[in-house]
Amino acid sequence: MTADTTTARLPEGRYGRRGDGDSDRRLKVVGAVCGVLGLGLIAWMGGSYLLRESKINGSVPTFQVLSDSEVQLHLTVRKGEGQAGSCTVRSQGDDHAVVGVADFPVPAAGKTYEATVTLRTTARGTTAELLGCTPAK
Repeated sequence: MTADTTTARLPEGRYGRRGDGDSDRRLKVVGAVCGVLGLGLIAWMGGSYLLRESKINGSVPTFQVLSDSEVQLHLTVRKGEGQAGSCTVRSQGDDHAVVGVADFPVPAAGKTYEATVTLRTTARGTTAELLGCTPAK
């Protein structure tokens, strides 16, 4: 046996070409494009987060049915300093019909606003949900 016959050789063309400069360049270009798109996505998400903070965001963490014609709810609002607006709340009955809708004003003072408000209903309400808050114009 000679040294040439004991050395294992890989079959030509089976595992691709070695040192292919075109493939390396394509891979670098694809990586650069993906990197730019990734940075653009991060910038877009950060910008939308910052812009969202300039709006009014609210929630109704708790509510209590007082009677067949009233639902009391706790309204919590986060907003920008000096930003006034209003929040729309609704209540639905057992049959999912809307039994009450009202807009509650949000004063400009402070960055947060919390209030316990009473929503008048046409029938017994079983829910209290925030539909949305809009800044004053």
